[in-house]
Amino acid sequence: MDRQLTLTRFIERAGSLFGAREVVSCNGGERERLTWRGIADRTARMVGALRRTGVKPGDRVATLAWNHHRHLELYFAVPAMGAVLHTVNPRLAPGQIDRILMDGGSRLIFADPDLRDLVPHRLEVADHEALVNAGPSEPFPELSEWTACGLCHTSGTTGDPKGVLYSHRALVLHALAIALPDGFGIAERDTVLPVVPMFHASAWGMPYAAAMTGAGLVLPGPRPNARRVAELLSAECVTFAAGVPMIWNEVLDELRREPRPLSPDLRIHAGGAPSPPSLVDAWEKELGVEVITGWGMTEISPVGAVTHPRANRRRPGSATAPVRPRDPDGAPDSGSAFGWAEGSSARYSQGTPLPLVETRITDDDARELARDGIGVGELEVRGPWVAGSYFGRDPEDDPDAFRDGWLRTGDIATMDAEGYIRLVDRSKDLVRSGGEWISSVQLENAIAGVGGVADAAVVAMPHPRWQERPCAFVVPKAPPDTYAEHSLRGEVLRELGSLFPKWWLPDRIEFIREIPRTATGKIDKRRLRIAAASPEDGK
Repeated sequence: MDRQLTLTRFIERAGSLFGAREVVSCNGGERERLTWRGIADRTARMVGALRRTGVKPGDRVATLAWNHHRHLELYFAVPAMGAVLHTVNPRLAPGQIDRILMDGGSRLIFADPDLRDLVPHRLEVADHEALVNAGPSEPFPELSEWTACGLCHTSGTTGDPKGVLYSHRALVLHALAIALPDGFGIAERDTVLPVVPMFHASAWGMPYAAAMTGAGLVLPGPRPNARRVAELLSAECVTFAAGVPMIWNEVLDELRREPRPLSPDLRIHAGGAPSPPSLVDAWEKELGVEVITGWGMTEISPVGAVTHPRANRRRPGSATAPVRPRDPDGAPDSGSAFGWAEGSSARYSQGTPLPLVETRITDDDARELARDGIGVGELEVRGPWVAGSYFGRDPEDDPDAFRDGWLRTGDIATMDAEGYIRLVDRSKDLVRSGGEWISSVQLENAIAGVGGVADAAVVAMPHPRWQERPCAFVVPKAPPDTYAEHSLRGEVLRELGSLFPKWWLPDRIEFIREIPRTATGKIDKRRLRIAAASPEDGK
């Protein structure tokens, strides 16, 4: 019998087969312990309550909320009744939030108490607990798998955020793919910690994958910092966690200051931005924790590729599944513990496409380039969970994003014969110097590997002869000091000089207290480009 691929199946399965499995919901220092059975029951009651408030299939229901069990219940309740869950980023400016809510056309919003001041007066703020407790649960209706269920806006790093509409079918297939062994490998035995916010790209699909597999779930609550994440990793015996590289760098420093026992099965996913090899190596060599890198976008639901060793990339004698050998003293070994052959460059790539995702590299004339790991061009992608247009628009309205059924990602990359993708840069972030390209990402990764550097970013600055030249912004680990900065500048240039041709080296290195970031944790290169274009007269 043909059954529709809907998210409803996941919450029904979680409640009936894995009902006793814990869902831990944090609110600051407090932790509330629920179960998948309890979440499923509250979800069913919310479905009935939403109907009684007048929410109809196809309506958009917005959230301004952090990672907690009430947001999780809406992840399932709103789609289960045929409506669309519109998650909105509370870190955006109030004007942006207003425009995004206008674009989505939401008729109702759920907002955490500390975020209600961000809600425009025209919208009604729902009382979550009052609705859940208002009446009995109702059966989930049968829906088409093509029914829209989620709306998320892009981070807006190239302009105003654009809406991406997800269907039940897309998110179900995406959850199945990321749970595969060559995805994130999420299973019932796991305890999953999504550090990535639930208002961003469906929290990379982890709440849905956890419900589908019956994995335990730990929701870190509002504004999780490195200390809270480290505490949760240890106290809740987390075995899979995901967040942006910045948070994993901070958690690593926290664990260096205050070591804590971690699950021997812990692995982390660093996504949302390229991960410096130094970060991957530090987690694996110092803590024995596997770092899974990958690539994705809001338009791809969002995961498109994940990094794992293919058969011929494995070290001799390694098992099919990652293993964690240790030396006699109990310390992690040299980093090939996770199956990678020593020196495999693919270890630091963005991985290979998930099943059902097709990728290609094209030149400026839309011609496909050979998969030889050399040809550099724009990465294009298509698949069952890849957007074909932006919300309320036709593909023809955005030719820079959609072409002949392919999503133009704006990422400049290479791809080898095995499908390993290596990002060179975002097209808008490349430094175009004298007709040649300089990769800001490669320079950033190299600078981040210098011992005295805490963080780094590279942008293009105008040049009268070469058009553009690299400008590096560096956050030193030590407090500001003129002599120390002079010494560190020399270290950075020596390291870069050993790795890249001389004309790649930054013309200018600025030391700053912190790298500005967007509301989704990405480097705010627009702000840095403005700073780089100004005279070199301050920090």
